[in-house]
Amino acid sequence: MLRQKIAMKKRHSLFYGWIIAGLALVSMTLIFSVRSSFSVFLPPILADYNWSRGGTAFMLSLNLFVYGLVSPVAGMLADRWRPRRLILIGLVVLSLATAGSGFSRELWNFYILFGFLMPIGLALCGWPLWCAALANWFDEKRGLVMGIGQVGAGMSVIFALVVQVLISQGGWRIAFFSLGAIQLVVLGPLFLVFFYYRPDDKGMGPYGRTKNGDTNGVIRNTPTAANAVFPQWTLKKALKTYQLWLLILSHLLFWGVTSQSMLAHQVKFAEDVGYADQFAAGILALTGFSAVGGQMCGFLADRITKKKMFSFTCFLAILAIAFLLLVKDNSEPWLMYLYAVLFGYGIGIQVPIIYAQIADIFHGKHFGTIGALLLTGQGIGGAIGPWITGHLYDVYGSYRNAFVFLMACLVLSCLSFIVAAASRPPSFASR
Repeated sequence: MLRQKIAMKKRHSLFYGWIIAGLALVSMTLIFSVRSSFSVFLPPILADYNWSRGGTAFMLSLNLFVYGLVSPVAGMLADRWRPRRLILIGLVVLSLATAGSGFSRELWNFYILFGFLMPIGLALCGWPLWCAALANWFDEKRGLVMGIGQVGAGMSVIFALVVQVLISQGGWRIAFFSLGAIQLVVLGPLFLVFFYYRPDDKGMGPYGRTKNGDTNGVIRNTPTAANAVFPQWTLKKALKTYQLWLLILSHLLFWGVTSQSMLAHQVKFAEDVGYADQFAAGILALTGFSAVGGQMCGFLADRITKKKMFSFTCFLAILAIAFLLLVKDNSEPWLMYLYAVLFGYGIGIQVPIIYAQIADIFHGKHFGTIGALLLTGQGIGGAIGPWITGHLYDVYGSYRNAFVFLMACLVLSCLSFIVAAASRPPSFASR
């Protein structure tokens, strides 16, 4: 009787994985707040130094490129070393680089601090660890929990409103100093107390995979489920599948090239056509709010085929950019609102879909390394996209050609995902 009561209590208690998902949300909000607010930082920095738009935007491109290169290394270290120590090291590096950016007076200062050191910190305490941690804690509802984690990325874009206030009150340097301090003071204690990379670290099992079919994650005297159920994908084996390369290409084009380009330049675009900086920052925040709405719909990836969902997200993003092509001046703000809602929702729901897809295929004890390759693709695309967008503006004097280029990238991203999701690698049949 006593054992039954204890088992019943465990079954109805809050599964600790949900705490991990909540911590991922808070963490993603704060650690990505600086990069997601780049579009707000760009105008005052250009006003102070009058650098070229392409050259200034290159600091973001470099940030994304380094982040993409370091992400698989971060995932590998998390799989093989001490994830809690790793995430704290990353947080310290990120906070110092963020605060240090406030001292920058030359472009090369920004390239080192914002473009090189900051993404190293981001990779060590950001999505490479959280994506794998959420996959470790949940076998079921992965689309939902990936969406919860990525809500933080959307919230970081909304955080641009806070950054705009900090800039308007104290300048962009004070904003950098403040964000660095907030990251360290808030997240440091949370990581120390609550972060667990694997359910085994707390004597638990993952949600949705217990011996008797329960989904309460209680400890059980069976082999680790990751070893007992899933084929052991290694990085070498995964790299031999065309599915992985197409998913990387899809994410490179969608988030690396297109989304990062739009987020980096949309505030300046709005100001160019006559809108005030507060309105432009508000549009960026609305994009973030809409992205949160999309990320909260990540559970749809568990119910509707991912190919259909991904095609829908690409359609929304293309339609949104098409509305910007219609913007000539500040007389029709509804076009900006439509863009923000559609584009934000599209980029919001894309992330949990593609990460749920790659987790469905390649999850296992090496998933931290394999899953992080999507971020490598994003980083390479991010190194190309914002810089090309700025360069096309410098050459043609408008963003029109850049927007058409980005719409073509979305079409190719959609096709790559559809082909990748159409079939499973041969070893998947062993499941």
